[in-house]
Amino acid sequence: MELRKKMADTIRFLAADMVQKANSGHPGAALGLADVMTVFSEIVNVTPHNPDFVNRDRVVFSGGHATPLIYSLLHLWGYDLSLEDLKNFRQLGSKTPGHPEYGHTPGIEVTTGPLGQGVANAVGFAMAKKFVSKKFPEIDHKVWCFCGDGDLEEGISYEACSLAGKHKLEDLIIIYDSNNISIEGEVTIAFEEDVRERFESQGFRVLEMNGHDYEDIENKLKEAKNSDGRPTLIIAKTVIARGAVGLEGSEKTHGAPLGEDVIKKSKEAAGFDPEKTFVVPDDVLVRFRCVKERGELLEAEFNKQANLGEIKAFFEKDFSKIEWPEFEEGASIATRKSNGEILNAIAKAVPSFLGGSADLAPSNNTTLKGEDDFPHGRNIHFGIREHAMAAITNAFSAYGFLPFAATFLVFSDYLRGALRIAALSSHKNYWIFTHDSIVVGEDGPTHEPVEHITSLRAVPNLYVFRPADANENVNSWKAALNIDAPVVFALSRQGLRNITPKDIDLSKGAYVLREGNADITLVASGSEVNLAVEVAKRLEARVVSVPCFDLLDEQSDEFKKSLFKGRVIAIEANRGFEWYKYADEVIGMDTFGASGKGSEVYKHFGFDADAIIKRIEK
Repeated sequence: MELRKKMADTIRFLAADMVQKANSGHPGAALGLADVMTVFSEIVNVTPHNPDFVNRDRVVFSGGHATPLIYSLLHLWGYDLSLEDLKNFRQLGSKTPGHPEYGHTPGIEVTTGPLGQGVANAVGFAMAKKFVSKKFPEIDHKVWCFCGDGDLEEGISYEACSLAGKHKLEDLIIIYDSNNISIEGEVTIAFEEDVRERFESQGFRVLEMNGHDYEDIENKLKEAKNSDGRPTLIIAKTVIARGAVGLEGSEKTHGAPLGEDVIKKSKEAAGFDPEKTFVVPDDVLVRFRCVKERGELLEAEFNKQANLGEIKAFFEKDFSKIEWPEFEEGASIATRKSNGEILNAIAKAVPSFLGGSADLAPSNNTTLKGEDDFPHGRNIHFGIREHAMAAITNAFSAYGFLPFAATFLVFSDYLRGALRIAALSSHKNYWIFTHDSIVVGEDGPTHEPVEHITSLRAVPNLYVFRPADANENVNSWKAALNIDAPVVFALSRQGLRNITPKDIDLSKGAYVLREGNADITLVASGSEVNLAVEVAKRLEARVVSVPCFDLLDEQSDEFKKSLFKGRVIAIEANRGFEWYKYADEVIGMDTFGASGKGSEVYKHFGFDADAIIKRIEK
């Protein structure tokens, strides 16, 4: 008991010292959860010596503001994170940024910060584990998620946990730090629901524990590990800033340093030297480093029994094995439909390729033929849960899968938080957004995207492909699979005539589709490429097809000059502000769309050869 108390206080004071030295951060959660994390360290199976070990427990801190706690633990457990790194907390270029970043700090499983994302990521990890363990039963790790009131208030947590209960994700354990404090004060000013009943109604087993009673913590964590076939929520009753003399339980400790006087008094009360900072007693370090020793043993035992060759082969992604579909020249096919054939071709060659739609698979054309539904197969029915779907597939990507997620382009608004995290984390994740323009027609302006492609192209490290036809769709995928970042496919509802080459390298994002008079270059993407070609034939103009504006933007000035000659006119049924970087004029959308037959709506807004020619001539 005394050693556990000393270990918990070590976590507390490391966290407090980090925030104080940086003069920035969130000490409250770290101090409040220190007792839980001390006992958790005796139970979790992680591998600091090899952070990528396939059968490690996945530990997700959905409350990304708890970084002082996370970094303290990673150092104590034996990850490649030194005391000097802790001292550089929140400093430019350090390994200890203000919120945890995937791929930046060893031991960080996913990027969290925006509340609720981590809960949905944890559900994604648990789904990935359930799927892969049906092929490889030796993979038997747990998924632990630490969250707070803010995570549970965000709607994404409702979406994700509903799916977790539906699929009986028995290896998912969520620990809810219930300290009754938010930034503005007690959570009851805005949050009074019965969390136990909420989660039980979603199919969870719910346990409660005193987050400062070591014996109770140990019993509940062990009970949670012994699954009863359901995901588990542990409601941990804690006091924010536990051990901070004069500030225990105060909302003031959430996002501000405790102050040197408070830290010194707190250290003195706990038997630590008040004049020393960043102290880790030898006996405490030895006990925490048992985590690393346990992890080394775990990996050694796993390697003896597991079929490592088959596991490696499952996660390998050999795109050379893909037998790409071919499409007849001149035939008219919607890119959402050709995309369905492409997805199936990829799935046949890449066993870790999987995904689904937010209840729109028949419209998105995302069903993998011959595959069962999750967890027995690779077709995932996310239900009408766009935001959770996006965060879940981010976790699938971090786990090692190659996932896709689909909905209508206009509903990409519902998942932008997770989409942004995907771009920030460079997850190889594929977003299938169909019904990409005003040609949606009869459903009207609520379903007709006009600003979405422009706003998606504005996201750094997100590559947006809008193919002109089925052939360009195939070639876009060939380029996209070699990009180490998330990719969006904006696809048409309506049929588009095949007019592009069957085999063309789109790694530069654009190419000259039609040579012509150098006085005018028409540039377009998607459904407007067909229109641009029709106009160009009558004006004897050049046509440049740009399936990926983002790739084009990365190319040399010399390459861009080779494309854009004379007067450059961009044609796109979209806001299109980004085209002014290259075009003299943009023929795009200035308003929302309208309800009517798609072809008539298209023509009504000026996307008609005669109207465009008149505009150019004027």
